[in-house]
Amino acid sequence: MILREATTMNSDPLDISLGLSFLETTCEVSEYHASMKIKRDLSLVSKMWNKYMQEYLYEFVWISRASQAKALALTLLTQFIEGKPSSGHYIRRLHMETPVLMRCATDDIRTILDYAPHLVIYSDHHSVRCMRYSEFIDVRCSPEQMVSVLANSNSKLRKLSLTNYSDDPFPRHVSPLLRRTAANLEYLELSSSTIPLVSGHLFASKSPIVSLPVLQSLKLTLDNTTFAVLAAWDMPNLRNVSVVSSDFGYAGPGFAYFFAAHGKKLHQLELGHSSSLVVEHYLSLHPRPVQHIPLAEWCPNLKEFICSADAEWSWQNPDWIAPHVLLPGHKSLEFIGIRDIDKRLMDDASAFPADREDEAPFFPLVEQISSLLFNDAFPSLRYIRDLSRGSHSMRVGQRPETRILKFWAKILARCGERQVWLEDFRGVNITLRDLKRAGLDRIGGAVTLA
Repeated sequence: MILREATTMNSDPLDISLGLSFLETTCEVSEYHASMKIKRDLSLVSKMWNKYMQEYLYEFVWISRASQAKALALTLLTQFIEGKPSSGHYIRRLHMETPVLMRCATDDIRTILDYAPHLVIYSDHHSVRCMRYSEFIDVRCSPEQMVSVLANSNSKLRKLSLTNYSDDPFPRHVSPLLRRTAANLEYLELSSSTIPLVSGHLFASKSPIVSLPVLQSLKLTLDNTTFAVLAAWDMPNLRNVSVVSSDFGYAGPGFAYFFAAHGKKLHQLELGHSSSLVVEHYLSLHPRPVQHIPLAEWCPNLKEFICSADAEWSWQNPDWIAPHVLLPGHKSLEFIGIRDIDKRLMDDASAFPADREDEAPFFPLVEQISSLLFNDAFPSLRYIRDLSRGSHSMRVGQRPETRILKFWAKILARCGERQVWLEDFRGVNITLRDLKRAGLDRIGGAVTLA
């Protein structure tokens, strides 16, 4: 029990409930490495401590390069050959997130999965090196077999993130896996390494219908086919949806089918990059009478919306900027979260690198966030949250730039006028006192205290 408490991370990596909402802060690789260093040090104290620490050393495995996957696979194979207890039985969460040139070999991942029968969380973020244009030398490493090993009879998978490496519009081999794990699966993420070109509604008619009775959160790489297939799935408890955007897909029929079927159940929605190209493409497909995509009508019970800070001005409404071109307003929306504010601030600041006092480069972003406060667009809005760790550091870190503090002072004042709470990525209120403590009191006369 003492060792368990000594190795506890700030956010429990095995707690599924923390990852069901897309507002939750995910575990950082630096935090993982710090935790593993403590576990390693404790395991080297004595043979007895080493034995006690095995469970905590292997419960959460984060693979960030191919050599780590190979080392783990070799360890598990060696233990099997020598007749020792397998450390793979302790693995509860396997997370793979590697650079493109350091992807893991399929045979190494297959070996790890063979010796990790008690997985609860499996995440593959484009991190397996698959041979797409040649036959698999080892049939155990085919996409079908790689997925089937996750769906053993004792599977307890509750959170699953898969990447489709094939050219098929939708990974057909995923359906049997989902059927076998449906009883426990609460979070599902499907991404693709390519954008399929097959028409979604034609392909959807040939795909089996899957029932996921306890699924609450769904994250998808947007393509017309995937949405068309999932529109027919039975997901009665679906509450949260996140869409990683390929802008042109918003105008496809699959997108409409999905939200027409499941939109009424949604409480939280995240849409990726917003661009005026969405509207232009939609208009090119529908040149006669112009009809907007009725996302607000498809999702009438939406309470939380997450968008990106890189939204662009829409030429149809040049006087203000919607959080996303598909959601210019919503009557029941209470919360809007904004990602990538740090990147937006740095990009805008690069236009005026010399003058660190002048907040003029941030004028478009100020107007964009202020647009969220229009009562006609979002009459029920109560919270705006900055979801970026980076911008939090820019705001309260050591010696923050004066123009950054001026920017947040303007945002805070406008939120106060509308009686909307402004929060940081942790959900803690941003206050004028915080800004003054960070250095705003050095700005003479820039802010009038209430």
